Amino acid sequence: MCQDERIKEACGVFGIYNPHGEDAASSIYYGLSSLQHRGQESCGIAVFDTSGPKGNMNVQRGMGLVSEVFKEDVLSNMKGNLGIGHVRYSTTGAATLSNAQPLVLNYIKGTLALAHNGNLVNTEELRNELAQNGAIFHTTTDSEVIAYYIARERVRTKSVEEAIMKTAEKIKGAYGLVIASPRKLIGVRDPLGLKPLCLGKRDDSYIIASESCALTAIGAQFLRDIKPGEIVTITREGITSNLTLCQSRQAHCIFEYIYFARLDSKLDGISVYESRLRAGAALAKAYPADADLVVGVPDSGITAAQGFAAESGIPFGLAFYKNSYVGRTFIKPTQKERESSVRLKLSVLESAVKGKNIVLVDDSIVRGTTIANLIHLLKHAGAKEVHVRVSSPPFLYPCYFGTDVPSNQLLIASSHSTEEIRQLIGADSLGYMKIEDLQSMVGDLPLCKACFDNKYPMEIPKQ
Repeated sequence: MCQDERIKEACGVFGIYNPHGEDAASSIYYGLSSLQHRGQESCGIAVFDTSGPKGNMNVQRGMGLVSEVFKEDVLSNMKGNLGIGHVRYSTTGAATLSNAQPLVLNYIKGTLALAHNGNLVNTEELRNELAQNGAIFHTTTDSEVIAYYIARERVRTKSVEEAIMKTAEKIKGAYGLVIASPRKLIGVRDPLGLKPLCLGKRDDSYIIASESCALTAIGAQFLRDIKPGEIVTITREGITSNLTLCQSRQAHCIFEYIYFARLDSKLDGISVYESRLRAGAALAKAYPADADLVVGVPDSGITAAQGFAAESGIPFGLAFYKNSYVGRTFIKPTQKERESSVRLKLSVLESAVKGKNIVLVDDSIVRGTTIANLIHLLKHAGAKEVHVRVSSPPFLYPCYFGTDVPSNQLLIASSHSTEEIRQLIGADSLGYMKIEDLQSMVGDLPLCKACFDNKYPMEIPKQ
């Protein structure tokens, strides 16, 4: 998919504690830059100086990419050795600066900064309870609800860890959290493992991040994935773990492996790159094609296309040139302008496709407009036939856990058969990943596939 009809992820989070006083802001900057694929609307960094007064915290947030918001002069003024960062794409709450994270609370017990990836399913219930007790909300995000609950529980408990534990018992849904208090860095992962979170180390510093690629970006060693339900606390004394909320039942989001996660990441022991190769191979077995060349939609379809080519024996090649200097197409205000941006961003390599039957592989089809555009471009460049293969099943149901799957009315597969979609997009044939083949991508890892099969791993909101 191109950006105009891309399924969006909620966020990416990153936290680091340098016990010997090295500034954390630059490490957070590079970590967030490597997580930029998880959210491009807004970003933020909050840092504490653990050797200074307990309220000594500096936070900066802004709309746009990490490189746009955090110029050198901004970073150089962010002194502190413990900090967290966040990149955001909105799923709950509008795309406004007030909803940018990390959220910072100044309350009776001190200061707390929180960054959240995911989505709660009981937000309204919790928000109403807080409002009845006098809470005034400054954002429209479920992340603020989490922060308020931690602050409220902290007044009644002996430590911030205990307050987080009490809060985690109340919230339901998907979450990867990094939380910073003046002397502690804490990571929390939802009990089903819907959202990824991992732990790393560089010298004496510990790092918590949404994906392992963020550890690589700052030269840190990957230690392990944080367990679903685990709460990890990092202090000057080292690292402790609370496994009270861990459970045997898990449901990892399959779309992390289909599209969200970066190609060089490893999530819960599974290489994202290898999982996408396996997806392409499964597609080739289920829906073979008589073709001369296998190509992928940049960038998300390329690895699955390589897997398809290797399994089918059809040569793999490149059909598109991607112009990396064109702005993000999803911010264009009209469909016509978005389509123009797609043509600016991707152009066909005519000599590669002319006179050939092409297999075009993409990770998903949402509305169908982009893939139709690409098929038209390929045929205009002289391709004889274009056979579309999709490395995920048809999207049929909404996601409540932080994936911005549009409402059913906007999902082309919810109102059209595969044959009708084939005709609408102008493909010569169309094959989707079989739902039973998804498991082959990740071995025996338990999955959430609710956006494809309507089997949600927990009770979902009635509204």
